[in-house]
Amino acid sequence: MQMDASIGARLDRLPLSGFHWRLLGLIAAGMYFDSFDIYIAGTVLAAMIHSGESTLSLNAAFVSVTFIGMMTGAWLSGLLGDRFGRRFCYQFNLGIYGFASIAAALAPSIYWLIFFRLVMGVGMGAEIVVGYGTLSEFIPADWRGRFGTILNLIINTSLFLSTFLGWLIVPQYGWRWMFAIAGCGALVVWFLRKSMPESPRWLASRGRGDEARQLVERIETACGGAATHTASAPGSSAREFEPGDTGRLPDLFSRRLLTRTITAITVLVALFTVNYAFVSWIPTFLVKQGHSVSNSLGLTALMFAGGPVGSLIAFALAEHLGRKWGIVVFSLVCAAFGVAYPFAQSAVAITALGFAITCCIYVLSSFSVATYVPELFPTQLRLRGSGLANTAGRAVSIAVPYAVAGAFTRFGIAGVLTLIVGTLLIQALIVGVLGAETKQRSLESIAADAAVTSEETVEGGATAAIK
Repeated sequence: MQMDASIGARLDRLPLSGFHWRLLGLIAAGMYFDSFDIYIAGTVLAAMIHSGESTLSLNAAFVSVTFIGMMTGAWLSGLLGDRFGRRFCYQFNLGIYGFASIAAALAPSIYWLIFFRLVMGVGMGAEIVVGYGTLSEFIPADWRGRFGTILNLIINTSLFLSTFLGWLIVPQYGWRWMFAIAGCGALVVWFLRKSMPESPRWLASRGRGDEARQLVERIETACGGAATHTASAPGSSAREFEPGDTGRLPDLFSRRLLTRTITAITVLVALFTVNYAFVSWIPTFLVKQGHSVSNSLGLTALMFAGGPVGSLIAFALAEHLGRKWGIVVFSLVCAAFGVAYPFAQSAVAITALGFAITCCIYVLSSFSVATYVPELFPTQLRLRGSGLANTAGRAVSIAVPYAVAGAFTRFGIAGVLTLIVGTLLIQALIVGVLGAETKQRSLESIAADAAVTSEETVEGGATAAIK
């Protein structure tokens, strides 16, 4: 732990420099194409239905294997990333995704396309775990939250690009070019990422102290050497793991980390539930409420403009309000907007409330998946913890469409909003009670607090037993 803290303190003392922005760019580029490929599914599947190459049932299979692949990838990335290193994992998963995308562009039938989509899904699910986790281990504590929100903002702009290119390319040149663009882009980033360094924190956690120190010295040289601020010192000398101890998966459910694991799973299950229940279904809700398809899509576009605004709000608040209380506050704010939404009658009111809800969802996305979840776990278990939480979130997202459809059929839009509001209130309660605040703190300090809390619980129990 002392070696980890020393390496972490040196990384946190570094001035923000071109090294950090270049790292952000390379991670963001890979995750951008990952997200781009998720969003092209609707355009591609619609084109294949029109051309007679697919059917509704086969399209459903395509969507299902995407989620299965992403769930599998999220789980495997945690195991591989903590075992073989961040550098190996982000190159491995991006290579899988890139080559599978090229293969999808050449697929001779929808059945082969579904198979390649499953493989692509593994790479896509892994990228979100490794990307956010790796970034958190390099960025100084004072900027870690803001960099996570910037990364989240960049990734979410892929929705516009994929939609625009689909409109421009698919009618003229066919759907295959969409996969070709995504695959070629991913492989270019894969080549550029070969120059990215391994995480010094991970090296130190594996007992490879000399390599970690040498790498940090090179990074310090690249950043100009001198520090511009004092890093947050580790809050405790409590040791989470012995030197060189890589941790075990059951440790995520040990007394010292159980509350962190519950918190991480809660925020990602809540995020995916709310996101898929509202963002993915809002055009359908509007049509069912009597709006024309054209009017529905126009209102939806205005609502979704809240996404970038939400990411910018998260950027402004990440190091002030903090991640824990940011999630609690915006869960409650979003729930309030959700309660009001069923009572909106005019198009202006519906659009304004939809904009506000979308904005809150993207604030929560920036705080939770982009920043908070990777911060909760020690280096030895960071990707396994994040991978477990993402796996749980993806698993729940498979069932969300059925829950939304059932709620809407029986209770209308009020039923769906009740599902969303209930999920947000549960999240606010669990994070408020169990969550740890992480803003402007070193990762080592956050990890040490888990051990201290565990020791205090054990000591308190022992004292009570003696009395």
